[in-house]
Amino acid sequence: MKDETILRVKGLQTHFKTDDGIVQAVEDVSFELAEKETLGIVGESGSGKSVTNLSLMKLIPSPPGKIVGGEVLFEGEDLVHVPENQMRRIRGNKISMIFQDPMTCLNPFLRISTQMIEVFMLHQNMDKKRAHQESIEMLKLVGIPKPEKRVDDYPHQFSGGMRQRVMIAMALSCKPKILIADEPSTALDVTIQAQILELMKELSAKLNTAIIMITHDLGVVAGICDNVCVMYAGTIVEKAPTEELYKTPKHPYTQGLLNSIPKLGKRREDKLYSIEGQPPNLINLPDCCSFYPRCEFAMEICTKKMPEAIPVGEKREVKCWLYHEKKEVFRDSPVA
Repeated sequence: MKDETILRVKGLQTHFKTDDGIVQAVEDVSFELAEKETLGIVGESGSGKSVTNLSLMKLIPSPPGKIVGGEVLFEGEDLVHVPENQMRRIRGNKISMIFQDPMTCLNPFLRISTQMIEVFMLHQNMDKKRAHQESIEMLKLVGIPKPEKRVDDYPHQFSGGMRQRVMIAMALSCKPKILIADEPSTALDVTIQAQILELMKELSAKLNTAIIMITHDLGVVAGICDNVCVMYAGTIVEKAPTEELYKTPKHPYTQGLLNSIPKLGKRREDKLYSIEGQPPNLINLPDCCSFYPRCEFAMEICTKKMPEAIPVGEKREVKCWLYHEKKEVFRDSPVA
């Protein structure tokens, strides 16, 4: 049985007004999320990954930021136009988020129990005693030893990995339908990172929670995600099932990202691949392909017009002029 789509994002646009001009942080982003699916959103720093997901939660600081277009359809409602009092009931309850750094997300002056109890009392209308017990159960669920004692500790008494487990416990406290994880393993060493990702995978299956995983680490994507959206300069340039993306990347940017991963068996003297040039300035972007100055397959049309997303297989889309005309342009004849 096919899982139902629970989130549809259509043409999302988020801009920031600055003294230098309009920063087009998110421009025409569209994707869908199904029940129990883990969707990866990858790209360089500044590509718009975090702003996209903060927009879904309506956590963009205004001013200077503003959602200027598009739809975020969840449970039959467009969250872009939902009033703030209603949005507060959705955040943490139906859509929850794990932020990048557990060191700064937990209040160092409050016990873990105080911070967790608030979630249950606010969203589940529990009394303090029951909320305390539920907090212990959630810490137990995420694998924290002796949770009945640790629940009353302060954040500084936990390691980085344990703090991240606390953040996961808080995010999943209300058994949300969607969990947004913004670089949840960035500050952790490789061993702890693997444990956190495995934990999220297990809890997602147990609680039937869909996950949006924001990351720049393609290894994380390979290990946990079902489907992937690749972002560049505020837009999604390629969508694909994870396995297919790794086997046959279509967009030149995706190819560059995968080629830049160090590979076993290469000689020490071999130079690591890197994408030439720098990401574009997001202020007043031209209406054409943003990647063309760095692309070895750039054509004249790439400098004139933005390509539309075009299907290149089942559940696959790519925004690139190479794939228009219903067939691929030969790769041995690029036009600079």
